[in-house]
Amino acid sequence: MAGRGAQRPNGHSQPSKICQFKLVLLGESAVGKSSLVLRFVKGQFHEYQESTIGAAFLTQSVCLDDTTVKFEIWDTAGQERYHSLAPMYYRGAQAAIVVYDITNQETFARARGWVKELQRQASPSIVIALAGNKADLASKRMVEYEEAQAYADDNSLLFMETSAKTAMNVNDLFLAIGE
Repeated sequence: MAGRGAQRPNGHSQPSKICQFKLVLLGESAVGKSSLVLRFVKGQFHEYQESTIGAAFLTQSVCLDDTTVKFEIWDTAGQERYHSLAPMYYRGAQAAIVVYDITNQETFARARGWVKELQRQASPSIVIALAGNKADLASKRMVEYEEAQAYADDNSLLFMETSAKTAMNVNDLFLAIGE
């Protein structure tokens, strides 16, 4: 595949590499994992998203410089009863997005637990991003940006606040992971 040219926005064809990455989303139920994936993959947002059962699988490709990055995205269920399935999804993953809801302190505490679990059990080279979702509800904020940023810095995590509803930072988050 390496020799095939991809059409560039400026009209020039350029050789490109193709990289495939397994990416898993982890976090409590109703923090917006599925909404983030749907916004990234299809550019859509549904006010009432059904709870994920087990996990959902989607793919999306993005171009970064001369490389096409194909994300194989595993969107895991957040309910406690599915927690034991999570290692099956993050095993072999090159990246993980741990999502919490900025309006719910408990989801941030659980996100920290997911980060610890990934640091302990996942590949040592895994890229971990922390996403504070529902930034459009800043007036109901319970998790301060500075607290999450400090935690991310202490644990060498990528960090962004996102809104699947308004699309704020959603593509930027996935692109930062691809970089």
